[in-house]
Amino acid sequence: MNAAAQGWQRTADVLEDRYGLTAATIDLVHMNADSTDYYVDTYDGPRLYVTEYLRPAVARTARTALGMSQYCRAAGLPVPEVWTDVDGDLVPDAEGSSWAVIDEAPGALATGAMTVALAEHIGGLVGRMHRVLAAYPLPNLSADLSWRTEMVDSLIARCDAVTSRARREPDEHAMLLRTDLEQRREDLHRHTYALRRLLPPDLASQALHGDLSRLSLFLVDDTVRGITGFLGVHAHLAWELARLAFDPRTVAASPEWISCARAMMLAYHAENPSLRRVEIQAAPRVALLCLLVSFFGAIPAEYGQTKPAEAALRQHWREAQTTIRALLNHLDELDDVFDDPTFETDSR
Repeated sequence: MNAAAQGWQRTADVLEDRYGLTAATIDLVHMNADSTDYYVDTYDGPRLYVTEYLRPAVARTARTALGMSQYCRAAGLPVPEVWTDVDGDLVPDAEGSSWAVIDEAPGALATGAMTVALAEHIGGLVGRMHRVLAAYPLPNLSADLSWRTEMVDSLIARCDAVTSRARREPDEHAMLLRTDLEQRREDLHRHTYALRRLLPPDLASQALHGDLSRLSLFLVDDTVRGITGFLGVHAHLAWELARLAFDPRTVAASPEWISCARAMMLAYHAENPSLRRVEIQAAPRVALLCLLVSFFGAIPAEYGQTKPAEAALRQHWREAQTTIRALLNHLDELDDVFDDPTFETDSR
């Protein structure tokens, strides 16, 4: 029996022995050194997303994240149910691995540019989730703070290292990528300190999703019906909100991206008015800093992905580049948009 067949058999055995479910079909979704993911159709239940965790440390992180997701589900947020096994465990050990069994999220991923209506809907949902998670115990895992704390010399050195590796890119991509990286180096040197100086020194933080993006939101008729991909981190609220409000796919593709950001922020504020006005005003700069320090997607071949996945990574890189330019060119306008008494709170 080959490795794939062995994995399918282990999955079927775990579902039957630990969950009382019989698998009809098992389809491999993703595999790496840490985990293997499957979609499973069962004879006696819904379609499931099953993950086999191959390392104990990864299983511990997953247990924290899935516990947070179920806390949000219990509060009425649209989060798929995580099944517990016969012993009531969210991430049981079986067949030499750890496992999670989750209902398939309904609908489809929100992969396109947001409309103003969708941005407003997402903003209200995220505000509600942040309000719910304010009472959640702080996770041990903290979000990456390089956008706020890494020295500019270090960021430029990382950019130079990516530039060196970029020489191995195919000819049709190499010249454009080198131009992008030269621009990124200049932007890091020119703008990082100035952007950071204008951030509030005491950004609020709490337990958060940690990887909230359009790729973790499943839609049915422009309504979010599934929030997936929880990491379970301790992070700044403005960071998670900014990454959504200035989603590169929307900024790069929609002429309404500023209206989308404003609609999201207003809806968020209505659900979670405790986030101070100065932190909402800081969101464009937080988003810009996050994009400047990230080189994700610059060299797709380094991720060992399929050709379609490499194309998607290149698209992400191009959208990020476009978004950086758009934010830098419209910072004054964005300051005016968010300097709005509608965002008033008791504490400024």
